[in-house]
Amino acid sequence: MSEIVTYLTFFVLAAFLGYSVITKIPATLHTPLMSGSNAITGITLVGAVVVAGSSSSTLATALGFLAVVMATVNVVGGYMVSHFMLSDFHGGGD
Repeated sequence: MSEIVTYLTFFVLAAFLGYSVITKIPATLHTPLMSGSNAITGITLVGAVVVAGSSSSTLATALGFLAVVMATVNVVGGYMVSHFMLSDFHGGGD
């Protein structure tokens, strides 16, 4: 039980830290920051695949699969948003 509380505490603190970092960064730096976070999410995706494939327990496999799906959605969505934001800098195109 105490591990769950510890992990939940880390999650909440990370959420607050991420929110405070994102709100203090100027809008012009959001695209490079998003690219960096996409790379970090790629690492998360690899870790989720490892956990899902470990088959140590059914719960770990299910959570690993859920993590793979969520990380994939995050990576694809992040790259799509980055692509749209970078296309604004090309200007005057078609």
